[in-house]
Amino acid sequence: MGFVTTIKEDIATVKRNDPAAQNGLVIFLSYPGLHAKWMHTPEHWLWNHKLRSLARVLSQITRFFTGVEIHPAAQIGRRFFIDHAMGVVIGETTIVGDDCTLYQGVTLGGTGNEDGKRHPTLGNNVTVGSGAKVLGNISIGDNVRIGGNSVVVKNVPPDSTVVGVPGRVVRRNGCRVMAESFDAKQHRESMPDPVAEASRMNREGIVDNARRIRELEQQVSELTALVRELAAK
Repeated sequence: MGFVTTIKEDIATVKRNDPAAQNGLVIFLSYPGLHAKWMHTPEHWLWNHKLRSLARVLSQITRFFTGVEIHPAAQIGRRFFIDHAMGVVIGETTIVGDDCTLYQGVTLGGTGNEDGKRHPTLGNNVTVGSGAKVLGNISIGDNVRIGGNSVVVKNVPPDSTVVGVPGRVVRRNGCRVMAESFDAKQHRESMPDPVAEASRMNREGIVDNARRIRELEQQVSELTALVRELAAK
């Protein structure tokens, strides 16, 4: 795919995902996340052609102007969108699939305890919330959503939602494990609160137990009346 076609595709992606986006020219000039992605293309080419020192220098210049640090060796898919962009770090052996979205402050990094492939692999259509950390040589499946400020250090299956420290799956294959919602039009994340959800489930259990107690009391009352009736005969 040509570079001009890629730019058009990326601008269309911003228009589709960001309700604050204006016209194509404004997007082209004012979205540092796109600038970082576009600059990564020549940096990655230089890295693959053994011009690695130059690639690293350029990546640091890109970091200075955009607030985004993408290692030249990282593999980035199509229609990649970094919203607000500031503070995003993507490590050397990271692989990012198509149609992925990162919010500000995201780290796709390593744990410091691995060699070789030491950064995460993101599938297609993955959303990583603000401040989240995805660490180590782990795989994040397609269509996964990672809540803001989560710390993910284990593999995540496709079609899941992950929240917490450490990250845990709260939704899988369309089945709700914990409450979760996402308002794309308002361009905000409303990730679940596991504590509030556990409290809600406890309240539901209390209500159910109270109902069962009332039923048992009614049955005891009816049985007592029947015994008295039989005794009177």
